Amino acid sequence: MQNSFQIRALAAAIGSALVLAACGGGGSTGYSQINGTAAEGTAIANSTLTVKDASGKTRSVTTDASGNYTLSLADLSFPFMLQITGSQGTWHALVSSDDVGKPVNVNNATDSIAQLALGVSGNAALRAAFTAGSFKSVTGQAIASADSKLLDALEAELGKRPESLRSATFTPATDSTPGDETDRLLTLVDAQPSGSGFATFNRVPEFVWTDSIVTKTYDGTTDDLLTAGLGKTGLTSATAPAYVNAASPTAAELRRNAIHTNYRALVDANKTAGGWTTLYGPNIDTSGNDTLGEGRIAGDETIAYSGDSSGKRKVTLMVQVPASFDKTKPCIVTATSSGSRGIYGAIGTAGDWGLKHGCAVAYTDKGSGNGMHDLAADTVNLIDGTASSSASAGKRALFAANLSKTELDAYNLKSPNRIAYKHAHSQQNPEKDWGRNTLDAVGFAFYVLNEKYGTVSNGKKLRDLTPRNTLVIASSASNGAGAALQAAELDKLGLIDGVAVTEPQIQPKDVSSLTIKQGSNTVATIGKPLIDYFTYANIYQPCAALATAASGSPGASLVAFYATNRCTSLKEKGLVSGTTTQEQADDALQKLHAYGWAAEQDVLHASHHALATPSIVVTYINTYGRFNVTDEVCGFTFATTVASGATLGNVTATSALVQAGIFATGNGVPPTAGINLVYNDSVGGAKRDVLAISPSTNRADGALDGALCARSLVTGSDPVTGAKLTGTLLAQSQRVRQGIDEVLFKGELGGKPAIIVSGRSDTLIPVNHASRAYYGMSQKADGTASRLRYYEVTNAQHFDAFIDNNAAVAGYDTRLVPLHVYFNRAMDLMYAYLKTGAALPASQVIRTTPRGGTAGAAPAISATNVPAIATTPAAGDTITYSSGTLSIPD
Repeated sequence: MQNSFQIRALAAAIGSALVLAACGGGGSTGYSQINGTAAEGTAIANSTLTVKDASGKTRSVTTDASGNYTLSLADLSFPFMLQITGSQGTWHALVSSDDVGKPVNVNNATDSIAQLALGVSGNAALRAAFTAGSFKSVTGQAIASADSKLLDALEAELGKRPESLRSATFTPATDSTPGDETDRLLTLVDAQPSGSGFATFNRVPEFVWTDSIVTKTYDGTTDDLLTAGLGKTGLTSATAPAYVNAASPTAAELRRNAIHTNYRALVDANKTAGGWTTLYGPNIDTSGNDTLGEGRIAGDETIAYSGDSSGKRKVTLMVQVPASFDKTKPCIVTATSSGSRGIYGAIGTAGDWGLKHGCAVAYTDKGSGNGMHDLAADTVNLIDGTASSSASAGKRALFAANLSKTELDAYNLKSPNRIAYKHAHSQQNPEKDWGRNTLDAVGFAFYVLNEKYGTVSNGKKLRDLTPRNTLVIASSASNGAGAALQAAELDKLGLIDGVAVTEPQIQPKDVSSLTIKQGSNTVATIGKPLIDYFTYANIYQPCAALATAASGSPGASLVAFYATNRCTSLKEKGLVSGTTTQEQADDALQKLHAYGWAAEQDVLHASHHALATPSIVVTYINTYGRFNVTDEVCGFTFATTVASGATLGNVTATSALVQAGIFATGNGVPPTAGINLVYNDSVGGAKRDVLAISPSTNRADGALDGALCARSLVTGSDPVTGAKLTGTLLAQSQRVRQGIDEVLFKGELGGKPAIIVSGRSDTLIPVNHASRAYYGMSQKADGTASRLRYYEVTNAQHFDAFIDNNAAVAGYDTRLVPLHVYFNRAMDLMYAYLKTGAALPASQVIRTTPRGGTAGAAPAISATNVPAIATTPAAGDTITYSSGTLSIPD
């Protein structure tokens, strides 16, 4: 009995001690340690974190490179107060015995929680409380209540309740890596105690360089947001406006010409017969009518850099706010750049639609923008496009290769007159962050809007416009579309309400359990990563362009001078069969069919190889492997080449005029502005790739040896012999494959409403590898919760700008309709769904009718060529998914 009584008494004493501890009582904690993360958006790394306990005892520990810490609690008494100083301030967190067993974070949010729990105002008061130890009477209940009230404020901001920033396990950003979505929340809003709760104030988002923020207002007459003052008439001209001084164009001139170039690069702006200014264009209103005259749009444009302190990991953000923006009905549209284009790279797609609908448009060049470094001249561009010496620009350069002066001099001596490009040579693999960049653009848009429209309290702007009360559509085309889908997958805070994209370059992570059928035929190869199917195409496309089924291909002459040699070389290496060139070409085309390309894409292989495929291969091999320009992977470099004469294709110096105007004319991936892909290992010396002689064949076969090398880096084996790579090639292959793994996404949209529109004839990003595969994978991932729709448009493809570009590729016009028409319709559908709840039509095939006629002179397009997306598609047009099989009507 006595022992039993003693045990009960001991239990009661322990319980009392715990209660006292939770209420601020003293005594040893009885616990060995606590751990957590110190951050202020970025990790507070390698810094001293100090704890003071209820008795005034202190202890310190140093955080690691990611801001993590573990602190011994031996001989300490609850409650504690933690303190750490970062680059943005000194932060605190209160800890009671209720926190035992959970992470204990220290950040700007826990600082605000501590203020409310202690009933003090301002960070200085917290520092004083830490010094004086006046926190010792705080209770666990008071801390939890303050935490809950902060979450209330964040829920009111976001429309959903996030995890507690006191105890969430998360990954903060560092100078070299971005953080996760919980980390984003630390810098999205500034929550400060207000009365018995919290108010949210505006703050500059994480990583935005405040001294780079520039806002300009355009009157809509002499200059504007959408057309840079050019209007419909100026954009219609294929000739860009002249510079007053081409050797030193002004920032305003470069902006004007960049908008001219990029708008026309995204849509077919060549002829009214193709739909320009009749179905779409700056003059076409939101109802599809020609009522907007020249289409100029007044408003504000704010641009800034976002990046780490070194400037190596850096993107450009921009927000356009039209004068028609209604703060009582706020909306934001993302316009992440397509391709590798600069900040205006989505002006003609998402930019056009968003501005006309009175929405703010959030742009980003996603870290792969049109940054050129002329290594011989050592010149670069700045954020406004103007040229500068690399030394003068410093970290303000849009891009500069990571080379010391000694390394640069040595490389220029070895390989003179070469060019480094940001997408290829930044050594950042920016694609892995495109989704985050898009979310960053949304965060920057909220900052800009609240600076403009937010009410003032205590001298600061409140967050009147929030994700909860603002409609946000993630949008764009091509790479920008892939970025929008990435952002939707990453978005755990509810920043994005819906997605509407065309021709997304999106890379599914795992399609092993997915089957795609077109009609009754099962597609043999699906869902390959971009660099996988591009390196495959790069080998076979020139030869396949001569196939019987590809007869009459637009742009056939662009590959004719090396296509036959490519067939011959492939035959010699056992990569195609057939005794005649025709048989070899037919076999090459069949190999492309077996690897995921469809018959609808047969006639476009010639123009795609001539204008896109090889340079995309080299760009993405370099970016995935994080190679420096000096690595010259597989023997390829970028340089200006001689355009005619006896030295045709040889490397030559790049004109200073090119650097001066590249911001406006460049697309971020050569060939552009006379800068081409060069094969250094060509017999006889470096030569433009399409003119190069392969050492293994001694034949001008379009640098086949280089193409085979690139393919080997993706597969890890020699594509001719099948032997596994060794040595340098193996090491390079491992780097490339690691980079590929970083850019694969699962299709987990979490039920977020989304629309994907793609052209069945897309030869660049074949639907079997991207849109179809991603849609099928997303159906499996989200199940019955999925609200993703997929609209596949027949007779439509990736490059609308080629349709009436008859100087190079006559014949696109007779065969193909503009996919941009369906981009606008998809945006209209998503907008109506989010605003009114109007139903999203089921996934379907949209059957268009080509214009026909004579190549280069197709008749005018009409509504019958581009029928509407059916509200209820016919059974023979409905795309279905069931038990792992995606069925596409033939």
